Amino acid sequence: MQSPLPVRNGVNATRLRLPAEGPWSTALEYILDRWDHVDPDGIAERFDRGEVVALNGERLTRDTPLTAHTFVWYYRELPVEKRLPVELSILHQDENLLVVDKPHFLPTTPGGMYVAESALVRLRVQLDLPDLIPMHRLDRMTAGILMFSTNPATRGAYQLLFENRRIRKEYEAAAPIDPALELDVQPRTVHSRIVKSRDYLLAQEVPGEPNAETRIELLEERGGVGRYRLQPHTGKTHQLRLHMAGLGLGIVNDPFYPVLLPQQPDDYTKPLQLLARHIEFVDPVSSRPSSFTSGLELSALA
Repeated sequence: MQSPLPVRNGVNATRLRLPAEGPWSTALEYILDRWDHVDPDGIAERFDRGEVVALNGERLTRDTPLTAHTFVWYYRELPVEKRLPVELSILHQDENLLVVDKPHFLPTTPGGMYVAESALVRLRVQLDLPDLIPMHRLDRMTAGILMFSTNPATRGAYQLLFENRRIRKEYEAAAPIDPALELDVQPRTVHSRIVKSRDYLLAQEVPGEPNAETRIELLEERGGVGRYRLQPHTGKTHQLRLHMAGLGLGIVNDPFYPVLLPQQPDDYTKPLQLLARHIEFVDPVSSRPSSFTSGLELSALA
């Protein structure tokens, strides 16, 4: 369902499903009961300003019956966020695509405590592109190549590239070296089954049919640290970090794998040493080969 409210300040309106029945006679009564910790006058004023609407764009009033609509949209009141001390670099922009270098510590999309401080919202505001949508995601702690669709009319064609795995991705990681693995002589392809619960911070490798595949190759050694090329064939959450840790090669500065460290404030001097280095594909609109390479470098390999 497409929101009937436009993007505001780079952020989409929020969708809420109303119950089919209950002790509330109006939609306003239900919302006031659901968010009893929020200023009730402020919520009612949003109805008065026309900031709560149904799928067809109809404005809800204080008297709109609970069962008049199944879904409604509204704008969240966002807290003031401290700007993260990292910056995006634009590598390419045309009528269909935007390609950027995402820095470490900046999330791809809004979530949790980061809304305005996400790559998507920053770019929507900076470039005045409310229709901007990411074609894939990078973990907040991972840096590198990130692609966005700028044109709703061609978005589906690029989404199919990812769905059909017709995108070639290459990552770079800094990690310890185990000579016994001989990854500089013979790259290894790791297969495993990875699951991620919404209720648990970490992804896990479990017995069962593999659903994740990564090719791992040691390219060189720099100052006792290995530079690895990682080529994922699948895109499971934390896949590269898990597969490296599973080989005993935990990526430098990884606070999750192989050991979950106590939560601490971000240390911008110690980013996770994982970089989305390169991406290539045949452009579905122009039919021409396209490729983009990150201009960032991993500090552990400097």
